[in-house]
Amino acid sequence: MQTIVDRSRRRFLLQAGVAALGYAATPGWLRAMEGMGMGAMPKIAPNKASPAFNPDVEIELVCRPSSASILNGRATRVWQYFARLIKGPENTLTTLPESYLGSVMRFWKGQKIRIRLRNELPESTITHWHGLHVPMLMDGHPMYAIDPGETFVYEFDLLNRASMNFYHPHTHEATATQVYHGLAGVILVNDQEERALELPSGEYEIPIVIQDRTFDDENQLIYGGGMRHGMFGFHGERILVNGRPDFHIDVSTRAYRLRILNASNARIYKLAWDDGTPITVIGVDGGLLERPEEKPYVMLAPAERLDVWADFSGRRGGSQLVMRSRAFAGDPARMGGGMMGGGMMGGGMCGRGMRGRMGGEMMTASGGSGYPVFTVNIKREVSDGPSLPTRLTKIERYRLEDVANPGRPVSIAISGGHHMSMSMSLNGRPYDFNDVQSSERIPVDTIQLIEVFHARGGGMHGMAMMGGMGMGMMASMPHPIHLHGQCFQVLDRILDEQYEEDYADIRDGFVDSGWKDTVLVAPGERVRIIKPFQHFKGRFMYHCHILEHEDMGMMREFAVE
Repeated sequence: MQTIVDRSRRRFLLQAGVAALGYAATPGWLRAMEGMGMGAMPKIAPNKASPAFNPDVEIELVCRPSSASILNGRATRVWQYFARLIKGPENTLTTLPESYLGSVMRFWKGQKIRIRLRNELPESTITHWHGLHVPMLMDGHPMYAIDPGETFVYEFDLLNRASMNFYHPHTHEATATQVYHGLAGVILVNDQEERALELPSGEYEIPIVIQDRTFDDENQLIYGGGMRHGMFGFHGERILVNGRPDFHIDVSTRAYRLRILNASNARIYKLAWDDGTPITVIGVDGGLLERPEEKPYVMLAPAERLDVWADFSGRRGGSQLVMRSRAFAGDPARMGGGMMGGGMMGGGMCGRGMRGRMGGEMMTASGGSGYPVFTVNIKREVSDGPSLPTRLTKIERYRLEDVANPGRPVSIAISGGHHMSMSMSLNGRPYDFNDVQSSERIPVDTIQLIEVFHARGGGMHGMAMMGGMGMGMMASMPHPIHLHGQCFQVLDRILDEQYEEDYADIRDGFVDSGWKDTVLVAPGERVRIIKPFQHFKGRFMYHCHILEHEDMGMMREFAVE
């Protein structure tokens, strides 16, 4: 019997106009998933609205097939979120111009939120509010997936501080395909502390949602690419920002606030301004930092967010500034091959100086200028604008003496996949709904020390032969690990010295001083985090946010009891 992801991906390929692919034509790494032995996900009746819940904000959210004008010419078939405000402030929902992405939802800390999700897709789905601290029933756990025609009602108090979050499907074994279809949207949470800072707002606060996609000659999305795309995740040939190619912003000579989200399935970006101007970071996943930090570049893995203060004052009218993604050692896009539509690069290995194409511009995979993500056009010269605050917020830092398990950290071992079954795993076990281990049982209202690391070596030094695929390959690439529920703090990063040379390419790009919900773990690295498990009992997922890895089993869950 075919898996959900197999059916979904075949249906998507058909819709994308790739040709009528039968099951026999489905990539072997997908067919192999049938033998993974995962426990059956239970079917639970959709949640209904509670008469006792009086929402401040109520939204109807429908997901259904649609089409969007992305490239010149024929419209592209996509799946979209369509939102309608039933109750709440007028500015609760805003749309990104000419975009297939869902509406930007703007909430305030303390609001009571009700969202009615209706499924008009040809398959089951459920939506996860990535970054929000909500009860299990409201978190978008795959067990609550609804069938076509059904409605699931979310009701929760908004506990988060001011931050950028986002919403996307979390459907068992079909998250990657549903997100790739187009199902994603931004959530901006505000609070009074942030408002008092008078940061750039309105037209001066710009969401930047970065994704990569591949199109055929008829402008239809192409997904797939064989075993390498299973191992390393899918990497598209074109960069889209806010659902549009060749994205540009017209600005005045003053400060702007760029709210950047990596909503790609798998691509990791090394963002840098093309003229060497430092990137000024004022916030990450879980909100504002204590004070601004300047970085020569910033690493941005799938699901990570950046709050960037971009001051264009002093620049000449008519000039341009380009945000680029620079090359780095160990980039999974290079390891997987086919990064820029130029075919497999060195058989998927990381040879220096390989070339590909992105948006018509040649780039070098291991150095040089990289490829453009978006362009800023300086259109208007003005003399006024806000100043960068020297102090943003106060973050109470956790210490080892605050955790319940200082000598017994919870382990999250990135243990890769078996080269035959192509299952993927954490702590040596692929996802199974009926397989919570004793180490994954967490007492509620405790603060836990967690270590995330690669279970086996390998790295760039052991990658010469394709026979090293499997666990060695998984240990040879960085993985973004996302933990549902409350945000966490990064305590430290410990690196095996044999990886030092490659790590030098990325070490200055981490922003670990704020609240996080996703952490990028490099090869040879052991990252210690401190995470609270407060307020809510239930099953809360943790997984790799390379969505193909998540769908193939690199996901587990904590039972908070």
